[in-house]
Amino acid sequence: MSNSRAGRGRRLSVLLLLLFALPIGWSAGHYAMGYPGPDWSTAGRASAGLLAPAAETPQAVIRVYAARTVRWRGIFATHTWIVVKEAGAARYDRFDYTAWGEPIRTNGFVADGRWFGRDPELVFAADGESAAAAIPKIRAAIAGYVHANRGDYRAWPGPNSNTFVAAVMAAADLGASLPPTAIGKDFPHDGRWIGPATAGLGFRATLGGYLGLTVGWYEGVEVSVLGAVLGIDVRRPAIKLPAIGRIGMGESFV
Repeated sequence: MSNSRAGRGRRLSVLLLLLFALPIGWSAGHYAMGYPGPDWSTAGRASAGLLAPAAETPQAVIRVYAARTVRWRGIFATHTWIVVKEAGAARYDRFDYTAWGEPIRTNGFVADGRWFGRDPELVFAADGESAAAAIPKIRAAIAGYVHANRGDYRAWPGPNSNTFVAAVMAAADLGASLPPTAIGKDFPHDGRWIGPATAGLGFRATLGGYLGLTVGWYEGVEVSVLGAVLGIDVRRPAIKLPAIGRIGMGESFV
């Protein structure tokens, strides 16, 4: 009996290893095919055309975007940011968390701009009254973010750009989660290794961002190993693979 259990354990371990390793290998191969690509420092950061001009958009707006990060890190990870506009405002405000200067960067880039040549994808959208109600919470969460000092940023395991956006989304009760490629989203930004899931209606347990488990209505079931996420989403049927992301129904919420 013990040998049988040991055999099943080994098979399960091999299966889990493959489920993590094969997607990362595929993504690395895809990156290698396009290497070296354009110089990241001169790559385009102009608008991707995802937002109408602010002057033509009278209602309040919230957007969360994600785009593959630069150079080899794009094999594994995306960079996320949040955009808000109050009703009647003349412009959008974009908030990023970066490794240089003051970590929280306000309007350092075009609201729906490409991230060093990479097109952004929509993660979350809200307009009108629902956005207007959440924007004060978003601004308060940004103003009170605990990792806002120079030197706080750490690309891995966090706090990084995805940690920042996850914390803001949680504080504003947006009811949405970041993509599985948002490495750092599970870093315990609030210092708690066990707490509520980012989107609420669930829980998150993490060992400092290195190993974690999230179970929630919006996240589904996610296992995080060294930041790489493997999971399944039942509410919006999809599987979540490290380095690749979701395969199934889209993640964006409007």
